[in-house]
Amino acid sequence: MKLLKPLMALACAFASIAASSAAIAADTSTLRFGLEAQYPPFESKGPNGELQGLDIDVGNAVCVAAHMTCKWVETSFDGLIPALQGRKFDAINSAMNATEQRRQAIDFTTVVYRVPTQLIAKRDSGLLPTPESLKGKRVGVLQASIQETFAKAHWEPAGVTVVPYQDQNQVYTDLLAGRLDATLVLAPAGQTGFLSKPTGKDYAFVGQPVRDDKILGSGIAYGIRKGDTALRDQLNAAIAKVQADGTVKTLAAKYLGNIDITPK
Repeated sequence: MKLLKPLMALACAFASIAASSAAIAADTSTLRFGLEAQYPPFESKGPNGELQGLDIDVGNAVCVAAHMTCKWVETSFDGLIPALQGRKFDAINSAMNATEQRRQAIDFTTVVYRVPTQLIAKRDSGLLPTPESLKGKRVGVLQASIQETFAKAHWEPAGVTVVPYQDQNQVYTDLLAGRLDATLVLAPAGQTGFLSKPTGKDYAFVGQPVRDDKILGSGIAYGIRKGDTALRDQLNAAIAKVQADGTVKTLAAKYLGNIDITPK
């Protein structure tokens, strides 16, 4: 009996340690974010190949708030939803707008931020983001993006040639080479990825931002698999925290300047 009591105490101690370890492990579980890393200032790679950008920094802050560790999984933008459905990662974090069309395939968290979509063309082109102005022109867009959907819905029927690309940088290359007349893009991505560079000096945003909430969506959110309510609720709570404490606003100012990113 004297031997039994110490053994029981030791067993209880081990059980307590195991329970604590399990709790810690659960508290720091890994969240796999899927992204397409060629869309600065939202996501891109630095000189040493490290991921950088607004979505990276906000995503890492969300992981901290959710007591999780971020892991980043790269794929092409048009492959993000199929890869999510195929469980290659847990959520999409790649400047993806929550649109009605995408909601048919996946669910979304609450909106993290919202940014405008604008047309880029040569300064002296006289082009505007209207079907009449762009008739007979070639407009490059990121494949599977809301910009592609918008351009094909509003402009293509009027005689505009909409050309999708897997990489936005390829769009800029063809724009400079004269193979495209314009590109429709999220404004901060166009500013950082092209207009602010020496190669973009002869180009500018033309006209006002385009509007169509049904196609362009309610704002940038994280895509999750249908029915994954536990992860959605966990991410929503973390998003609310980093919005309330000013983290999203501070990071947006760092990457986007004075662009208003407030969800409408």
